[in-house]
Amino acid sequence: MKRQDGSGRVAVNEILMVDSAVAAIIREGATQKLQDAIITGKSQGMQFMDDAIWEQLLPGVVSPNEAYMKAIDKSRFLPFLPPEDAALANAAGGSAENPAEAAKPNRAPAGKSH
Repeated sequence: MKRQDGSGRVAVNEILMVDSAVAAIIREGATQKLQDAIITGKSQGMQFMDDAIWEQLLPGVVSPNEAYMKAIDKSRFLPFLPPEDAALANAAGGSAENPAEAAKPNRAPAGKSH
């Protein structure tokens, strides 16, 4: 992902470790269940993409726009978008019906106030 300060890029990775449950999911072709396997396997080192993006957003390494555009669950990142970028939500498949009323997370990214 692009760094907010323009100094380059930062790696953001989803991590899936193969165990018997993951192998069965893949063998059955039920890949829609992989997200649940990643969440369940967090203690084994698995990491969901949105969690990795979140960890770069909170300290301000990536911008809210960059985080939103790359996120899978865009609703989690929508409250961080500046009001002038509300149309971005529609273009990216989110909902910007009333972004000012979107639920705000407990913690804002560094350098941003809500």
